[in-house]
Amino acid sequence: MATHWTLGCDAVDPRRLAAFWALALGYVDEPGYDFPDGASIIDPNHKGPAIGFLRVPERKSAKNRMHIDIRVAGEPPWDMTEREQLIRAKVGELVAAGATAVREEADGGVLDHVVMYDPEGNEFCVA
Repeated sequence: MATHWTLGCDAVDPRRLAAFWALALGYVDEPGYDFPDGASIIDPNHKGPAIGFLRVPERKSAKNRMHIDIRVAGEPPWDMTEREQLIRAKVGELVAAGATAVREEADGGVLDHVVMYDPEGNEFCVA
């Protein structure tokens, strides 16, 4: 049996960052979580881990050692044209929500993923 776990994240503005990641991942606010210096989101289907955000005074200062890959196209095999459309649509949605697109990575001339920053500068990818 797998161990249940929560991803803990530092944030300057926990509620804003939680709202961004809830949108990005299709998560919802954790019911009953009411901590003034934090926020928590959960998978509404109870399959993915909870993600908690706690207020810290300092901003991010170095590259992430781990990051989230949002896999909008699911698992292979893929229709590469449809996959690229899904990636670009999600990137556009997340830019509108405060993310920054950093660069596109291709494999054999085909879009593989887009490297992005969340609203507080944490790296993640949309694939």
